[in-house]
Amino acid sequence: MSTLKTTILSKFINFRYISLAGISLITVAAVLSINTTSTPHKQTEVQLPISITPEVVLPALSPKAMKKTVDIPPSYEYKIKKGDTLSEIFSRLSIPYSDVQSIMEADLNTLQIDKLKPGNILRFWINESDHQLNKLELEFSLAQRIDYIRTKDGDFDVKEITLPGVWRETVATGTIHGSFSASTRKAGLSRSETHEIMSLLKDKMNFNKDLKAGDTFEVVTKRKYIKNQATNDSELQAIRIYSGKRLISAYLHSDGNFYDQNGDSLQRAFLRYPYPASKHFRISSPFNPNRVHPVTGRRQPHNGVDFAAPSGTPVLATGDGVVTLVTNHPYAGRYIVIKHSANYSTRYLHNSRILVKKGQHVKRGQEIAISGSTGRVTGPHIHYEFLIRGKAVNPMTAKIPLAASVPSKEKKEFESEVAKYNSLIKQSVEQDKNQIASVNK
Repeated sequence: MSTLKTTILSKFINFRYISLAGISLITVAAVLSINTTSTPHKQTEVQLPISITPEVVLPALSPKAMKKTVDIPPSYEYKIKKGDTLSEIFSRLSIPYSDVQSIMEADLNTLQIDKLKPGNILRFWINESDHQLNKLELEFSLAQRIDYIRTKDGDFDVKEITLPGVWRETVATGTIHGSFSASTRKAGLSRSETHEIMSLLKDKMNFNKDLKAGDTFEVVTKRKYIKNQATNDSELQAIRIYSGKRLISAYLHSDGNFYDQNGDSLQRAFLRYPYPASKHFRISSPFNPNRVHPVTGRRQPHNGVDFAAPSGTPVLATGDGVVTLVTNHPYAGRYIVIKHSANYSTRYLHNSRILVKKGQHVKRGQEIAISGSTGRVTGPHIHYEFLIRGKAVNPMTAKIPLAASVPSKEKKEFESEVAKYNSLIKQSVEQDKNQIASVNK
């Protein structure tokens, strides 16, 4: 796309900003002038200049042509920077508030917008005549994006697109020189992979004190490529760290959980229900990724489970973790996101009161909120979501860590997986030794 002069608006509207990794859902709520209240947080407003690729003139689209915008280049494309806010981006494009509101309403069942981070890309398809938004695309990576496409009735359909690509296993080996992070980076592991290892093994070792110069590590990862280009999607498969004579290991089992070489779980168990064990509430709306809206007839998934709990019921964290988001959404109400590990996170929607803050460490069973009916609901309840690697699963049936070790009936399968990974690591180490010997000849 050719570079033209950047459109600069002469006036800006002052909004309250609460940022999450540079982007905030609450800023959009502020743009919409939704009258809500939330737990106050002191925040520093960061304003950075926004460079938006200038508009490509598009014809005004008829309702029948709305879904054909995929064949037309976007009007604008913007790469998110730290400190950006959605209110700035949308207001600079003069997108009507009603369009922003419709996008947020469509996003309610997936809450994808709260995942935006610096480096992600926004693309806009806009009518030149009335500046109506026909399509918004969020690109999280080369392999994953979300499209919001206007329908003939004026609402937006949400389409999650994940390209299949090719997964390749790689082995990274190295010796500790300096910090663990610096050593793994030198061996070819990414920051996120290193952070995941440290989070997974934090109860087994102190990475600052236990590791000494000369200790070694071996890591098997599976990485996704599209047309031989890395997508930044990866998954740890096996980890072995030798601290002196001690071996600390982790292996990914077919149930999606990590265990050490003896089959003992490395991930603390979760509660199945987000409320006290002394209480029991019926499920008023089950998890249903293929739900069809009874009025519109469109697929509108329900990515969580609703429990018919009265207002004032304690809402509990179902596992140990860190609070990554506390916000007040015009449709999801006051809600919380807790990250439990690189693989697991949970969300709790429609609360009347939040009892924790962003960045706070919480324990399994800790009271984090009081149930209510904030946002767009028909009555009070607890809406609970469980996500594995960012994808919502049924928290009532998913294979989440509930046991302390590999089930006995799966023991042989697990031992076979461990042997496979150990063999792969051994082959890689031998190849490295042969290459070093060849160079030294």
